Amino acid sequence: MFKLAPITAFILFFVLQCCAPKISQTGKASFYADKFNGRKTASGETFRNSKKIAAHKTLPFGTKVKVTNLRTGKSVKVRIADRGPFVAGRIIDLSKKAARRIDMDKEGVGNVKIEYRKKK
Repeated sequence: MFKLAPITAFILFFVLQCCAPKISQTGKASFYADKFNGRKTASGETFRNSKKIAAHKTLPFGTKVKVTNLRTGKSVKVRIADRGPFVAGRIIDLSKKAARRIDMDKEGVGNVKIEYRKKK
């Protein structure tokens, strides 16, 4: 069996991460209502509006996503922990903490760009 030296393995991992294709999507985002706080998400964890998490229809649970508010230019990194949104035209639901970080909490719905690296 072929064995890699630790430094070679690290470099290989780094190169693969850097070269993983970056995917982006633009559309509307909303954020969770307070009534969902404490409920179970589709991933099985308890939803907390005080965490930087989000819902996406198809991305794997645990995927890290950068969300940028196109109006303010502010961005936040969130982890996908739930499925949704289930409203036509929306691409992501954010926790209130994440929405607050990008100044979207007063709007309710905003135009965003999401970016993430596709895992190989």
